Amino acid sequence: MSPRPKKPRICECRSRGKAFKPIGVPYSEIEKIMLYPDELEALKLCDVDSLSQEEAGHKMGISRGTVQRILASARVKTASALTQCKALVLEKNVCKKGEQP
Repeated sequence: MSPRPKKPRICECRSRGKAFKPIGVPYSEIEKIMLYPDELEALKLCDVDSLSQEEAGHKMGISRGTVQRILASARVKTASALTQCKALVLEKNVCKKGEQP
């Protein structure tokens, strides 16, 4: 039995393909954490734009529960990168505006 296909997620963040890392550590020698466009979009909508998870879900075209799971994953990845000196890489070409990841 195959899993249910993912709903298309609307991602409007333009920061794909960038990375943030600690100063003084070569990029090639640091552990990398991938942050996907839908995770970045959920962080932006909920934490920067101060939307509720329900409002963010409406903008992204997904349910509030899905936003909650995506947001929890994004926050763990971001906190891990910041506190454990890892690079946070914003994944590119996974999801474009209005397209499915």
